[in-house]
Amino acid sequence: MGPDALKSEAAFYREIERARQAIDPGRLEPAERIDHAVLGAQIGFVLRQLEERRHHERAIDTYVAEPFRGVDWHLQQMEVGPGGQLGSEADWSLAVDRVRAIPAYLETARANLLRGRQEGNLPDRRLVQYDGIAGSRADEQFFRATLPKMAAGYLGLRAFAPTMLDRVTRSSAAAANAFAKFSEFLTKTYDPSDQTNRYAVGELEYDWRLAHCLHVNRSAADLWEYGAEQVALYEAKIYQVAEEVARGARLRLDFAGPAAQASVRAVMEHLSKDSPANDDELLRWYRDVGQRAVAYGRERQLFDVPGDYRLDVVFTPPVLRSTIDAAYYPAPPFKRTGVGRFYLTPTGNDPGQLKVNNRASVADTAVHEGFPGHDWHYKYMTEHAAEISDIRWLTPGAVEDSSAMWEDSMATEGWALYAEDLMAEPVEGRPHGFYTAAEHLYELQGQLLRAARVRIDVGLHTGRLTFGDAVDYFTEHVQFYPNACARAGEDPVAKALCETASRAVYRYSKWPTQAITYNLGKSEIVALRDAARRSEASAFTPRGFHERLMRMGTIPVGYYRDEFLG
Repeated sequence: MGPDALKSEAAFYREIERARQAIDPGRLEPAERIDHAVLGAQIGFVLRQLEERRHHERAIDTYVAEPFRGVDWHLQQMEVGPGGQLGSEADWSLAVDRVRAIPAYLETARANLLRGRQEGNLPDRRLVQYDGIAGSRADEQFFRATLPKMAAGYLGLRAFAPTMLDRVTRSSAAAANAFAKFSEFLTKTYDPSDQTNRYAVGELEYDWRLAHCLHVNRSAADLWEYGAEQVALYEAKIYQVAEEVARGARLRLDFAGPAAQASVRAVMEHLSKDSPANDDELLRWYRDVGQRAVAYGRERQLFDVPGDYRLDVVFTPPVLRSTIDAAYYPAPPFKRTGVGRFYLTPTGNDPGQLKVNNRASVADTAVHEGFPGHDWHYKYMTEHAAEISDIRWLTPGAVEDSSAMWEDSMATEGWALYAEDLMAEPVEGRPHGFYTAAEHLYELQGQLLRAARVRIDVGLHTGRLTFGDAVDYFTEHVQFYPNACARAGEDPVAKALCETASRAVYRYSKWPTQAITYNLGKSEIVALRDAARRSEASAFTPRGFHERLMRMGTIPVGYYRDEFLG
């Protein structure tokens, strides 16, 4: 949006806030009081982004990702017809309208970014290079070649197909040209020799977001210490399970004292020998484990899983690959068509990356992104959407970029991490629950990862860690491979681990507070479950707790804890 539109937007939100403040929350029903507080937090965040931080002057990743997502998600929610056909004529006309709007959208983005450069409100150099230049080139390829090819297949031989395909092709070519120009603009606008780091939001802003966005009653300083405690906790658990795996594999390793870390790495290197031959096999492994997880959920009666429930996994679109290794994108909650997508980023058949994605490592990610993690969570909520107020589905900013509030992440990522632990709970004859001992090792590494994210995210954004410090901390405490980046030139596994760590830290650097929502959200769910169990005594059931929790929607537990327990 241009300057006038931005002013109008701010005025609109201020008008809503005045109306909200005129309502006495004490006269509302408990659920309405929660919604009243959620709305106030959302409006406060939007106004802060618009007027104080002027985020639109440096939101490069938003400008590059939104046009693709607007089209990709529109395709995702189209109804599937016979023979693989997708969408109606009206659906495709709307898709064309969205694509045709891209050149003007990018012109406005250029004007906003130029204003930011003039005012010294600059994006971090990594954001320019990775999400900006590289992302624009991926978008150019998508609109120039991928979208027309997809449209030809989805339109099929219907009567309107030839005319519609022509419209898609012409509008896509214009969008591709616009992204080519945008990439060139970014290259010329920002000095590539400028090595200044501009990702940190600062301690005051971080504390503000904790209180106003995540509804967390902790400070950055508290979380800095808490993160270290959580890392130590999960390291100790990993040593115990790694020793069990080592015994089973007849590996003579020392798990006492300083040698424990190297021994964990040795166990993981042993497990990496069972790695996929290529990306296609890796994809099949994910699909197989997903089916196994659903079967376990039915067998253990963890949830009431419908007979037609299925989980699928597809490769990540190129434009999103710079940010994610695996991720879940839900179907639109307010429509009855469309399916959620579990994205897996291919390795390009890189030998080192394939070893990192070995067989034992697959289950934890499949549980987190699939069942009973994100896929099951969103599908359950969608089935009960009438019981969840609209405001609890929404979060200001974009869905997943540097302009996001991350309020919803406390619920969704917290649930997915909780799901990982839930599947690890021991049952008769299965000390590691759903997982094998080797898979449980990686599940614990996933918990450790989210604990380390608390330490790293706080450190990055409050100046306690440099970018390089954060990468080294990640390789040492998450991957059990100290100084991996220094050894990357001679060791393909070290190279793959260094690249993975660098991508992860880059993500944290541009999304302040997102990385902490996994651990904090899960901890809130566990604390709520323990309190509910004490309160309800013999009436408590895990299934009842889980289903009631999911029907609260995608907001932090802090908003509804008292009502839930009352």
